[in-house]
Parts: sequence; structure tokens; C-alpha cells
Amino acid sequence: MAIRTEALSGQAMVRVLADLARLRIEVFRDFPYLYDGTPEYEANYLERLASSRNAVIVGAFDADEVVGCATAMPLEEEHGPFLDPVRAHGIAPESTFYLAESVLRPAWRGQGIGHRFFDLREAHARELGGFDRALFCAVIRSADHPARPPGYTPLDGFWRKRGYAPVEELVGHFSWRDVGDDASSAKPMQFWMKVL
Repeated sequence: MAIRTEALSGQAMVRVLADLARLRIEVFRDFPYLYDGTPEYEANYLERLASSRNAVIVGAFDADEVVGCATAMPLEEEHGPFLDPVRAHGIAPESTFYLAESVLRPAWRGQGIGHRFFDLREAHARELGGFDRALFCAVIRSADHPARPPGYTPLDGFWRKRGYAPVEELVGHFSWRDVGDDASSAKPMQFWMKVL
């Protein structure tokens, strides 16, 4: 059966928020994020997304099962750790659409769903109007990180094919607890950008 992707906004987002939280905990537990998430943290983290009138969640559905989600919202509505470095770099938040998480279970990868996640989020930004760029960030991990799996390939090539490029010297920091750690620590996050 073909996977259905659907852009959800407004009240329609509410029905997949629990799935999004579950997928974030599950998918981001793997390298490179190594995120040791909890439902309580997720509920707090996703509150800003849920309350945004202009946000979008793109869901990937296998029949009725949510197997992936990607989110986006105007950057000026985002959390400070994502918003502040961009503003300090001289990029106008009010005309920037921020592509946040993109999480997809491994069994459904390689079927073009990642491209649909980008297509539908970028289309949502264009429909809203007033956004001349899209931006996201990705964690920076060292090439010799002990948790890096053999044969791991970063997504840089995929992002470049989508028209995104890293913004030189635009690195933010966001804190979470790594798997196996006792406390949260700040991680460097490289920002990537594309003109819409």
C-alpha cells in the first residue's frame, strides 16, 4: 500500500501530536541525535508548535498508522535557542520559515517521503506568503564519535539536492540529554538555508 503524506494545520494538527512526540523519542534516540526523550519533555517542547496558527505538521500515514512527521512554523514563533542565533546573524526572522523536526521510521525510508516532507512544508510557507527563505538546523557530531554506527552517511547530500546549504558561521546550541548521560548538555546545531 502506498504511503499517504498530508499537510495538517490548525486544529487538524492536534490529532497527530501524540504520534509526533512518540516518533521524536523513537527516531531521535539513534545517532546522530542520541536523544533520551520523555513524554513530559515532549509535551512542553511541542506546546509552541501546537499553539501556532501558521504551523504545519506533515504526516506520513501507512493506512491509519503515523510512521513519520515533519514540522515547520514561522521562525519568529520558535524557541529562543533556534530564533536568537539567526537574528544575531542578521537574518530576518519575520521572513524566515523554520523547518523543525523530520522523523521517519527506518522501514519507510528510501521511498521519497523525505522529499514530500520538504515539498509540503515549503508549499505551506509559500501559501502563507511573506517568507523568502526556509531554514533548518542539524546537530554536529564528530566523525569519530563513539556512538557513530559503521557506514553511517550524513544527510548533507540529500539536503544539498533540495537546494539547502549550510550558513557559514551560523551555529546555535540546544540542550538535551544524550542516551546514557545523567544530565542535559548543549549540542552545536548547524543552520542550513534555502531561498524560497
